[in-house]
Amino acid sequence: MTTGKKTNRLLKMDFFKAKPSTHITSGEILKILREKNALSQNELAFKTHLTQATISSIENGNINLGIERAKTLAKALHVHPAVLVFPDLFEKAA
Repeated sequence: MTTGKKTNRLLKMDFFKAKPSTHITSGEILKILREKNALSQNELAFKTHLTQATISSIENGNINLGIERAKTLAKALHVHPAVLVFPDLFEKAA
């Protein structure tokens, strides 16, 4: 239990609001969903007929996801393609 003095001292301290620094990319959401589904890049590649290198490149931001890839990956990950294409939209809604 805190005493009144400790509480008053905490109230007098200057605190700064945390800056929202979360910006999630399509590649990051792909990796999150892949791991949530307990899939390796190789397993996801097998399910989607994409190469493991392509999945790795998307996750690392080296190539763009693209609509057709988003549809293919979304089907394998059981999500709507918009979740992959517009990750920030769903981040703000949560």
